[in-house]
Amino acid sequence: MTTRPQPGTAEWDTYLAEGNAKQARKRVAADVLFRDEAGRVLLVKPTYKEAWDLPGGMAEANESPQDAARRELREELGLTVSLRGLLCVDWVAPHGPWDDQLSFIFDGGTLSRGQSASLHPRDHELSACEFFAPDDALDRLPPRTRRRAAQALRVMTEESPRYLENGEPSH
Repeated sequence: MTTRPQPGTAEWDTYLAEGNAKQARKRVAADVLFRDEAGRVLLVKPTYKEAWDLPGGMAEANESPQDAARRELREELGLTVSLRGLLCVDWVAPHGPWDDQLSFIFDGGTLSRGQSASLHPRDHELSACEFFAPDDALDRLPPRTRRRAAQALRVMTEESPRYLENGEPSH
């Protein structure tokens, strides 16, 4: 029988690293819901997808969801903002070639008239960005993202974050 290594030793770190290597890894997406002064919702048009999307993107290794959202906003739209909190987190089941993922939507608040007017894509991943009335914005999103964004819009009026599974509230 093998004895478990003692905490604080090099053997303990090796033991923990082996466990860490065997545990599941989750993909993490972090999007931000922005509105303009008229209450319209900001969407972006990625060059690598057919449909519109919320601004944001995938987290890099060991990057927090909030940091991923902030980085993507800087890279793609030139925006540096303080996020106002979590609206929802959605567990997305495996689909197609993709493993499951955790998708966060943060509240970016209301952009000023000046911020809204100066928005434009800053890198090759986006071809457009535009504000839409909430219902029109939801209609432009693919079904999975539409469900998640609809829940996030509801949270903005209820002020209570939601845990979702595949875009639906979990019971």
